[in-house]
Amino acid sequence: MEEQKIQPEDVRQDFELVAKTMRGLEDVLRDELVALGARDVEMGNRMVSFRGDKRMMYVANFCTRTALRVLKPVVKFTARDTDELYDRVRDLPWEDYISPDGTFAIDATVNSAEFSHSRYVTYRVKDAIVDHFTDKFRRRPSIRIQGADVLLNVHISDTRVTISLDSSGAPLNQRGYRTETLDAPLNEVLAAGIILKTGWRGDTNFVDPMCGSGTFLIEAALIATNTWPGIYRKGFAFEKWPDFDAGLLAEIAADDSAEREFEFKIYGGDKDPEAIAVARKNIRNASLERCIDLRCCDIVEWADAPKPGILITNPPYGERLRPDDINDLYRSIGDTLKARFSGYHAWILGYKEETMKCIGLKPSVKFPVLNGDLECRLNEYVLFDGSYNGFRASGGSVRNEEFNREVKPRLSHISDGEWQEETRRYGDRKRDRKERKEFRADKERRADRERRRDFKRDGDRPFKKDFKRRDDRDDRKGERPSKKDFKRRDGERDERREQRRSKVENRQYRPREAAVVPDRAPRLPADSAIQVGSGLKMRSRKGWYKKPDAENPAADTAADSSSD
Repeated sequence: MEEQKIQPEDVRQDFELVAKTMRGLEDVLRDELVALGARDVEMGNRMVSFRGDKRMMYVANFCTRTALRVLKPVVKFTARDTDELYDRVRDLPWEDYISPDGTFAIDATVNSAEFSHSRYVTYRVKDAIVDHFTDKFRRRPSIRIQGADVLLNVHISDTRVTISLDSSGAPLNQRGYRTETLDAPLNEVLAAGIILKTGWRGDTNFVDPMCGSGTFLIEAALIATNTWPGIYRKGFAFEKWPDFDAGLLAEIAADDSAEREFEFKIYGGDKDPEAIAVARKNIRNASLERCIDLRCCDIVEWADAPKPGILITNPPYGERLRPDDINDLYRSIGDTLKARFSGYHAWILGYKEETMKCIGLKPSVKFPVLNGDLECRLNEYVLFDGSYNGFRASGGSVRNEEFNREVKPRLSHISDGEWQEETRRYGDRKRDRKERKEFRADKERRADRERRRDFKRDGDRPFKKDFKRRDDRDDRKGERPSKKDFKRRDGERDERREQRRSKVENRQYRPREAAVVPDRAPRLPADSAIQVGSGLKMRSRKGWYKKPDAENPAADTAADSSSD
């Protein structure tokens, strides 16, 4: 049976896509994709799968705020070890996706007991693709870490392998407006996800009194005006694909019909003048000066808070940025919130729980957030005048019923039958063992077989079989040798042993003449002598060193340091 060839997904118009995101933002990304017109949207762990056409893939890259990458699966299959993975990958029609003269890069994510090292998986997949082109075209594409024509994503869960084309290229959090940063900058996707998670859509004022480089401010302005974040990007990976539709992307980028006017204001502040300068430059790059007002002041110096409003900020954690006293800083945050931001909902992204307790307020929401490698928490504080009992008596409540507190989405693990059905949709079928063994005969194995063919004698009988059959058995036509034959062989063996022993005993010892070794001591100039004590001279080692190269003295210095 002939192997089914995988057809490019574009032929079917409607194909599967996967958008990667950060933990805890799956529901936000799902709502974004549904609003943009995606179909069959399902949440997973740090990802959302959906279906759409080429336009939907472009829109997902250009318009989503909480997606890190948009992947387009091209094949799914089952592999139980790296050899089988190599076989299946090598058998794919990679010429449909990669040019023999192009470049590609591979990113692997592995969660499997059978595949314990993601880097080795990357090497095996790379070897399979390269060998496929070498065997078929006698030339191969090159590996390029940065700026490759095609980016491949390999995901392995247990024995289930999914290989996708990365349509985004650089992560989508790299919007393009932030040309300068400070220490410990906030990820743009995380900033947009936190704002959307709070429910703010531009219907009130927005305040960040510790804005840093202005990430919260700019993302809030983009959300308030409904401006797509992709307008600042220099490019996407799908622009290098053979089927790239430049007119379609230009049409999406030029469509500003969804943008709206922002009736309120975004206020940002920081006590560091350098941070204000960096934030102002990034805001200017994003052309959002009309929406954002900056001031250089400490949080305790905020005299008034415009109403109505929301406060979202990311103060220092005391890990990478170390203020004089982190506990005093958080106490001052709590005092300022209670004194000047009455009526606000304040959202603070913090790290250590004991530090967050110094704020002195009871949070209505505590949501875990992964900020880089730090396990942080997002707390909401409902601010009001007077006592808590009086606030409750007037009908107020600090509980946020609308906030989605689900940290991880509820996943439904597909069965083996459902997985096999998915693999069949991508043209996958199992080959028999004989066909797989022939395919796995790579260049080294073929060369080894060619060398064996040279060692044959007349009659096309393999040379190595001659060693398996004794001459005496050929003469006796398969009969077993008699006891006399064994005795004769033993006698011959004893005779040969005696001959070797006599040669050793009769060997005479002949001493060799001593070799004359000339004096090869290093010749040093007389001026390199050092006087030690009375009458004792030692040669200086400085004369042994290689003279420094006048053209490249740095190379000699590096060589000397490496020899030490």
